[in-house]
Amino acid sequence: MSRLTGRVAIVTGAGRGLGRAHALCLASHGASVVVNDLGVDLSGEGADVSPAQQVVHEIVEGGGRAVASSHDIADWEQARQLIELAVASFGDLHVLVNNAGIIRDRTLANMSESEWDQVIRVHLKGHAAPTRHAVAYWKQRAATTGAPVKASLIHTTSVAAFAGNLGQANYTAAKLGIIGLSRVVAMETGRYGVRSNCISPSARTRMSASQRGAEQLLAQPGPGQFDPWDPANVSPLVAWLAEESCPASSQIFQVIGNRILVLSMPPVVHTLQTSGRWTLEELDRAIPPQLVRPVGLEELVGVELGLSAGVASDGSAKQKK
Repeated sequence: MSRLTGRVAIVTGAGRGLGRAHALCLASHGASVVVNDLGVDLSGEGADVSPAQQVVHEIVEGGGRAVASSHDIADWEQARQLIELAVASFGDLHVLVNNAGIIRDRTLANMSESEWDQVIRVHLKGHAAPTRHAVAYWKQRAATTGAPVKASLIHTTSVAAFAGNLGQANYTAAKLGIIGLSRVVAMETGRYGVRSNCISPSARTRMSASQRGAEQLLAQPGPGQFDPWDPANVSPLVAWLAEESCPASSQIFQVIGNRILVLSMPPVVHTLQTSGRWTLEELDRAIPPQLVRPVGLEELVGVELGLSAGVASDGSAKQKK
């Protein structure tokens, strides 16, 4: 028996890239999958249900079970309907993979209100709305059955959440917010059997391949060589987190190629104390420059993950996801 046989999963943004790889991987291990995708472009414009339908076709052709969804995951009511679609189609829901996202990169001084709002809406609210309705379903199911539901929430954050990214104040704020969302949901729902984790993928996607400095992503490996930027490298971790018996909860996993980094929220690194209220002179002595200098991405996560930066004359910015 496959390790996800009998499990029902929703994957948002599953028509292309990472979401597609996750949906195919989950199905290959026996899960029934709701393939959710609006079919928008990188900035969130347009609509095309055919990418989701194509992924469903691939799963069904391979002997799996899948249905397509074009629900807007950042709309509270449509997010509820998405959860109901999974239950109506396959009888239950066990896994929600929040993956969908867009980018509207621009330095903050040049960013419009719409560019801020749309990225926050799709990433942060687009995680929160499906999660809200999924956990409500699981809470009710646990109350009805009297047993833990053994469900899994898998959220998608980014290295931008840990170190920032030039031209992505909106995206970075959303991705850091997703980590906070995951932590709170883990606290609130663990008692009835729900686990909540974050993954931070580094892979070749429409987002990352469109950025300046993406040549390393676009380079194809030679015959028989491992492709470190293949989105499918991330998906086995998603499948593992989706398993009924997976022990992980409230964790953050950075995945790049064949490496997984288990990350933590910022720890306490120094404790400083004075005899009463601080004076400015005491702060001068107590906090040397090396404690407050900016830390680069490579130092923060211990591995080179980012691409080179570039900001155009109009204030727009092109960066890696």
